[in-house]
Amino acid sequence: MPIDDQDPRSKERFQWIEKFRKVKPMILESPKTSAQHDATPRTRTREVTSGLEPYTGPWEEAQARHLLARTLFGIKKYELDHFKGLSAGEAVDKILTPSEPPPPPVNDYNGIEADAVDPNVKLGESWLQAPHGGDKEGYRVVSLKTWQIKNIIRQETNIHEKMILFWNNLLVTKVWDVYIAKASFHYYDMLRRNALGNYKSLIRELTLDPSMLIFLNGTKNAKGAPDENFGRELQELFCIGKGPGSKYTEGDVQAAARVLTGWGIDWTPYDNAGTFKAGFYADRHDDTDKQFSSFYNNKIITGNGANELDDLLDMIIGHEETSKYICRRLYSFFVYNDISETVEQNVIEPLAEIFRSNDYEITPVLRALFTSEHFYDPLNKGVLIKSPAEHLLGLWKTFDVKSSNENELPLNYIVRRSMHWHMANLGMEMGDPPNVAGWTPYYQAPQYDKAWITTDTITKRAITTDSLLYWGFWISSEIKINADIIGFVYKLDDPSNPSELLKESATLLLGLDLSDTVMNNLKSVLLSGQLNDAYWTTAWNDFKASPSDPNKKSIVQSRLQATFKQMLQLGEYHLM
Repeated sequence: MPIDDQDPRSKERFQWIEKFRKVKPMILESPKTSAQHDATPRTRTREVTSGLEPYTGPWEEAQARHLLARTLFGIKKYELDHFKGLSAGEAVDKILTPSEPPPPPVNDYNGIEADAVDPNVKLGESWLQAPHGGDKEGYRVVSLKTWQIKNIIRQETNIHEKMILFWNNLLVTKVWDVYIAKASFHYYDMLRRNALGNYKSLIRELTLDPSMLIFLNGTKNAKGAPDENFGRELQELFCIGKGPGSKYTEGDVQAAARVLTGWGIDWTPYDNAGTFKAGFYADRHDDTDKQFSSFYNNKIITGNGANELDDLLDMIIGHEETSKYICRRLYSFFVYNDISETVEQNVIEPLAEIFRSNDYEITPVLRALFTSEHFYDPLNKGVLIKSPAEHLLGLWKTFDVKSSNENELPLNYIVRRSMHWHMANLGMEMGDPPNVAGWTPYYQAPQYDKAWITTDTITKRAITTDSLLYWGFWISSEIKINADIIGFVYKLDDPSNPSELLKESATLLLGLDLSDTVMNNLKSVLLSGQLNDAYWTTAWNDFKASPSDPNKKSIVQSRLQATFKQMLQLGEYHLM
């Protein structure tokens, strides 16, 4: 039965949104229509003329670090050490190796509050097979969001988690709007399975994904009153885009909506098995022929029930503009957000040809991009500003920050919930971009990623890093978590040498190389103003010989805290 008749959601969804947003204050942006989303080429002040020819320069620490910075959330020392020992081709092959799917989310929230008891799911058990949680569904929604954070922090050394964020930003649903946690889980599972696969398969699954059918009103799309929402975004945001060659018409939007009539959600197994999927309802489908414009070569999709869907997707994805648009979005996410005419000609058009010739497989496009001279061009290094996820979760991963008990489910739910709302307070709520076009820094000209940084958010970013180093990342009045800065330094190659300590730390944490002046300033902090390196070397070696001595530990820790505080407040830390 379609969702119109059996939607289990209620006003409780809105109560939960308000409840959880009170945990941490939110940055809410004014609504923007998808018409403002435009990934067309634009002129930039610096011009990069290199193209997709294979990179033949040196493969050293700088190149390995650049690849990892763009494809991971944070870099650990062992990852950089391993990748700089590979060839460029080997490094890219490894970064494009998919991860195994993580364990599914579970009830990790029972007991965190007096009323936090899910009557249908025990602590530690998955809620994916349970009926809708009613007034407890909000706990599952936040559990899903914290599960995403856990997956990022525990990511393998490959691009998989970054690709899920890319697709979530491009093929948007909003978890709070859907308010069925397991439906949103299946959406993310669909993104994960297709993240490095075939775009045609991804779009087909997206079209019939229950959370998308809910989010863009596909369940309300019926003959006699077609809903144009998904038919419009399928072209404007998901495939064709708004580039200079995008000439589809309002008539094409209307015809697409008519093709899509009749698709809804089959709720029959919902309360029992807990799974549900799209269903086709012939009595709700417009079975007449659909005429498209000259942009689609005057294509006519004849009335043929559910089979019309594949005709529609083949027509839209097969248009040359789709390959160009997706390649522009990949480029702006992984390389630089403003695309010049030269880049359009030297990079985007060849990438689009690779995309088409490989039947819309994603991996060959990424491989060509990440092994190109253009990707490693010095002008493309350190030119993207980290998102809140890259800023917070990347630092958490690089410093290997842990809670007091990594196996205690409610504790880690609370920790990751706090991290989630902290990122939301910086403009990036996981699972809920501000609108169907995604997070504005990924597409809104002329600011693009500069929009991540405001007078408000830059202060909060500084407080974040200071907190991790000094008094602890605030979880609650009782729980604060510190970065183990001594443990981080211990893993460096030569922590007793102040110059090498700073150089290696800067390589792992910063997006650009530091000048001698800045490095000398940092060294002066580490040496407490002294001129002789032995002032630090002696202190470190004394501590290393007696790590349980609180005085020796305090001397080392206080100097490291002051040094890293200054390093993490440099502009270079916000770049990648």
